[in-house]
Amino acid sequence: MTDRLNPERATGNGTARTRSRAWTAPARAMSRILSADGNQQRRPPAARAGHNAVVDCALYVDGVRQPGDWDYVEALAAARGQSNAFVWLGLHEPGADDLAGIAETYGLHELAVEDAVKAAQRPKLEQFGEVSFLVLKTARYCEHDELTENSEVVETGHVMLFIGPQFVITVRHGDACRLSPVRADLETKKELLEQGPWAVVYAVTDRVVDLYVEVADKVEDDLDTLEAEVFSRQTTGRIQRIYQMKRELVEFKRAVVPLQRPMLSLTGQMNRAVPKEIRRYFRDVQDHLTRTVEQVNSYDDLLNSILQARLAQVSVEQNNDMRKIAAWAAIGAVWTAIVGIYGMNFDHMPELKWTYGYPGVWCVMLLISLVLYRWFRRNGWL
Repeated sequence: MTDRLNPERATGNGTARTRSRAWTAPARAMSRILSADGNQQRRPPAARAGHNAVVDCALYVDGVRQPGDWDYVEALAAARGQSNAFVWLGLHEPGADDLAGIAETYGLHELAVEDAVKAAQRPKLEQFGEVSFLVLKTARYCEHDELTENSEVVETGHVMLFIGPQFVITVRHGDACRLSPVRADLETKKELLEQGPWAVVYAVTDRVVDLYVEVADKVEDDLDTLEAEVFSRQTTGRIQRIYQMKRELVEFKRAVVPLQRPMLSLTGQMNRAVPKEIRRYFRDVQDHLTRTVEQVNSYDDLLNSILQARLAQVSVEQNNDMRKIAAWAAIGAVWTAIVGIYGMNFDHMPELKWTYGYPGVWCVMLLISLVLYRWFRRNGWL
C-alpha cells in the first residue's frame, strides 16, 4: 500500500530487486548445475544410460512391447498406472551397486539380492512377500573333437528371476543360456505375454530345460564313444578320461536334479501366484525335466559301470604283466642255475674234461629255455 502511494520509493525498491536478481542469478544457475551433478552421482549405477549391467528394459501392455527406451524407474511407474502391464528388466552379471537402486525401486528383499549378486546357488524357489525369487542353473554343451583328461564337456551358469505383480527381473551369470532369443521369441506370442510376468518365467525356464535336453543327448554320444573305446580289443581308454567325464556329469547333475522341487511348486494347485493357464505350460517343462533327470541318472550308472570295467581291465593287464615277468624270470633262472653250478670250480664236474662240454652246456640251456617258452606260450603266460 505504501509503495503504491510513494512512486519514488516504489521505483527504488524495483531497482534494488533488479540488482538483487542480477547478483543472484549466476549463483542460482551454478547451484542448479551442482545440484544436477549431485543427483547424477547419487543415481544408481544400473540406471545410468549405457551401463553394461542392464541388457534390456521394456514395458509390456496387453502383451505388446511399448516403443521407446525405458528407464527401470519410469517403466515401473508406467506399469503401475495401467492395467495388464508389466516391466521386464534384464541384467547381466550385476554387482551390489548395480542392484542397490533396483532393489529399492522394486522392493526386493536383501537376502534375494545377495544371492543374485553371488551367483553360487542351487536351483530354488523362495517367496518374499509379493515377490518370488527363482534360481535356475543353466548348462551348455562344449563342442570338442576328442575327449581328453582336460576336456570341458558341460559349461554351467545361473539365471535368477525376481517375479512381482507388475514386473519380472532376470539376472544372468555366464553365457550358458542367453536370454535375448527368449525375449525375441516371446514378443511374437501376444496371447502368452498377456498372462503377465509369469509368462516370462515360463519362457526362460523352458529355454533352460531345452538346453538340458540338448546337453543330455550330446553327453550320451560321448558315453557311447567312451564305452566303445574301453571295450575294444585294442583298449586305449585311460582312466583319467573316464574320471573327467564323471566330473562333468556330476556338474550337469547338480544343475538338473535340484530343479525338480521348484518345478513341483510352480505346477502345484496350491500356488495361486502362477496363473492357471501358465501352470499348464510349466507342466510341459516339468515333463522334459523329468525325462532329463532319468537320463542323467542312467548316464551316471553307466559311467560307474564303465569305470569299474576299466579298473578290472587294468587289474587283468597288471596280472598279465606279472605273469610275463614271472615266465621270463623262470627261463632266466635255468641259465643262472647252470652257470652258477659250473662256476664253483670243482675238479670233478660232469663233462668238465669233455671236449664238447662247453657247447653241450649251451645246447642244454637253450633246449630247456625253448621248452619253457613253448609251455608258457601255450598257457597264455607269454
